[in-house]
Amino acid sequence: MNTPDIGGIRLPDSRIAREITQLVRDTESDMLFHHSARVYWWGALAGRRQGLPFDPELLYAAAMFHDIGITPHYHGSRLRFEVDGANAARDFLRGHGIAARDVEKVWLAVALHTTPGIPEHMHPKASLVQAGAGMDMAGRGYAAFTAAERDAVLAAHPRGDDFASGVIDTFYEGLRRRPETTFGTFNDDFLTFRDPHFERGNMCTILLNSPWVR
Repeated sequence: MNTPDIGGIRLPDSRIAREITQLVRDTESDMLFHHSARVYWWGALAGRRQGLPFDPELLYAAAMFHDIGITPHYHGSRLRFEVDGANAARDFLRGHGIAARDVEKVWLAVALHTTPGIPEHMHPKASLVQAGAGMDMAGRGYAAFTAAERDAVLAAHPRGDDFASGVIDTFYEGLRRRPETTFGTFNDDFLTFRDPHFERGNMCTILLNSPWVR
């Protein structure tokens, strides 16, 4: 794998990393594939800047699998898309003899990447995947990266002018058949934005209509 060196970071070039790249390339759209790769770069660059220890191969696995659960193969799933992605990463890594403790860390990094307020207090794989996803989706931490770093990552994995619309459409299609799985996350925003008839879950309404209320 011929990859650039960006800020002292490279993509891992192990057999497992190459197989992950091919699997995700064959499964995801170009837009999601490049997004997932950028999540690795942003996360790894942030980790290096913060002095956090991380295994590049495992961080790469978590970043590349983090959105695979939103792809068409999983549209009929009743699980949160994050859990589908975490399960796919777990199965892949187990099949390649990765230690159980490392598999669990990757599982958690993928499963919790859309859950604000928790991953940033966990191990680096979880905190850096969430940081990378936040940077690429919403520009969170944008100013912490140099212009040279941003330009180099985008040269390797283009974002495109229609990225935001593409993400909204992709997530709407991946979630509209399982709207109940968006409760408690920001994922219901995708359904609200595209479907005027979608009603968000409301914990107060649930409490007031529970069997405990007479």
